[in-house]
Amino acid sequence: MKIVLIGPPGAGKGTQAKRLCKELGVPHLSTGEMLRQARQQGTEIGEKANEYIMSGKLAPDPLILKIVDDRLAEPDCQHGWIFDGFPRTVPQAEALDQTLEAQGDSLQAVLELLLDEEVIVERLASRSRGDDLPGIIHRRLEVYWNETAPLLDYYRAQGILKTVEADAPADEVYDQILSLIHS
Repeated sequence: MKIVLIGPPGAGKGTQAKRLCKELGVPHLSTGEMLRQARQQGTEIGEKANEYIMSGKLAPDPLILKIVDDRLAEPDCQHGWIFDGFPRTVPQAEALDQTLEAQGDSLQAVLELLLDEEVIVERLASRSRGDDLPGIIHRRLEVYWNETAPLLDYYRAQGILKTVEADAPADEVYDQILSLIHS
C-alpha cells in the first residue's frame, strides 16, 4: 500500500506513520529524516539541505526528488510505503505521480492530519530538535500554509484525500486512520 500523510509540522505524521508501517509491513519514508541523516553523515546533499532546514525553508525540489527517487528504487519499497512529509508542493506531487505511473502504480490514499495552529506551536515547542525554535516554527507553518496546503485540493480532485482530526489522543487518531484506509 502506498500512502502519503500530509499535515502541518507537529500534526503527528511521524508518530502515525511509524505505527501504520508496522501494521502494514511497509517502510516509513520521511524526507525530513532522510535530510537529517544526510546532514549527520556530512554528504553533499546533507550540506545543501542544512541551510534550508535551519532557516525553516523547504529544500528545493531537485534536491528532494533526488533523495526520493533514490529511496524508492530500494528493494524494501517495492511492495508499498508510507510517506511522511512528502510531497510538500504540487510539483513534487506531480513528480511522484509520474514516477508511480511509470511503474504502473499509483497512490492508494492521502491522509490529511488536521490540527489547530495553537496546538501545533505547543507540540513543536516541547520537542528538542534544532529546527523547532519559535521563529523557525512560525516560518515552517507559514511555508506549510503557502506551499503545502495546495496539495489538499490536488489530491481532493483525484478522489484520494481523506481527513483525520489529529487533535485527539494518538490512539484515537490511529483508529481513525485505520478506519479510513480499510474503508
